[in-house]
Parts: sequence; C-alpha cells; structure tokens
Amino acid sequence: MCGRFVQATPVAELARMFGVPELPNLEPNWNVAPTQDVSVIGRGEDGGRHLRTMRWGLVPFWAKDIGIGSKMINARADGIAEKPAFREAFKRKRLLIPADGFYEWQAAEGGKKQPLYFKPADGRPLVFAGLWESWKGPKEAPLDKALFTTTIITTDANAFMRPIHDRMPMILEEGDWDTWLDPEADRDTLLSLLKPARDGGLVAVPVSTRVNSVRNKGPDLVEPVGAAGTLI
Repeated sequence: MCGRFVQATPVAELARMFGVPELPNLEPNWNVAPTQDVSVIGRGEDGGRHLRTMRWGLVPFWAKDIGIGSKMINARADGIAEKPAFREAFKRKRLLIPADGFYEWQAAEGGKKQPLYFKPADGRPLVFAGLWESWKGPKEAPLDKALFTTTIITTDANAFMRPIHDRMPMILEEGDWDTWLDPEADRDTLLSLLKPARDGGLVAVPVSTRVNSVRNKGPDLVEPVGAAGTLI
C-alpha cells in the first residue's frame, strides 16, 4: 500500500516536467498523509495537462458520507476495472500524482517498526498512477461546490520491495503518462500498465521515526539514519 509520501519538488520544476501552465503556491510536504490535499496532474478539456490539488482519499460520486475517503487512499490494481468504487473513475478519470518518494515500515527488534524512505535512484520525481472523483454530497444535504478527491493505485511489489510489503504504488514511466491520461485509451492498454516498478529504479533509506507523526512535515524526515540506502 502507500500510506505516506513526499511532495516537495518546486512548482516551477513540476511545471517544466509535466508541461503545465499553472504555477500555484504549493507548500512542500515531506509527510503527506490521508485526507490532506495533494498535487495532481490531469488532462483538461483543452486536451493539455493541468496541475491542481485534490483531497487524498477517494469519495465515489455515489457515497453518502465523506468519511469513506479515509478508507480509500489506495486502489488495488487487480480488479480495478470491475470494483464499484473505482470502475467509473478508471474509465475516464485518471491522473498523475508526482512524488519525491514514499514511506513503508519494516519490522525491527522488540516489536518496533523502522520507517524506510523509498526514493528514485535518478533523483527525478516519481509519478504514481491515480484516479479522481468529484463528490457533491448526499441529496438531502449537498455541498455548495463539488469536492475533488483522489486515490493512488497500488500493484504487486517488485523483488526488493516484497520483503517489506507485498504492495507498492503503481509508478508510471514517462512514456506512459499520455496513455494513462488519454480518456479514449482502451481498457486492455490501461490494464497492461498496472505492473510492479522496474528493477533498479528506487533506493531505500532508513529514516527517523519522527515520520510516524503527521504533525511532522519537514525535510529532516528524509535524512538517513543508520545503514546506507540499498539499490533496488
């Protein structure tokens, strides 16, 4: 799964990387947690890519309560085209979620867990595959304006990640970005992208347990502690 990640790349760099016109004032966050706002890149009505923020934790259009979003921060790739919570979004509401890295926790001595920071080996931001939805609230108490929410798709872990966790975020290669955003892309093509990350793409670094608290959001959270990172 993916329960915490990092979005700290400057907006100007994101604009250059994704070719988006927007330059919003986005605060860097080294400890993005569920229900917080995250930066996403989607395809607009003009056919181009656009940068905006959405709440992390998908709330399907048919949901009666916003609380369901906290349970839907991830969407498993297997069966995603059929599951009621995701099938409509999978058809036409797909987006890119830039990330500098993500966290997972490894069992350690004494029943404790050691947080690990997984970051790209080449230093460039990762791009997670995501879905989005707009929610207007229940019929008896609709919102004044729609709430936009998102979820990160997860897939089977690759060989290195597997001893830590059996799932990992679905990481898209640059050549697949436009295919993933294309509203007309066929189902089989999209499903073919739902695969573990390539080998050699990530570095795992042990980091401070300060990341356990969502109140901590600074760059110190990704500083290595103990052993050096290991190349996947």
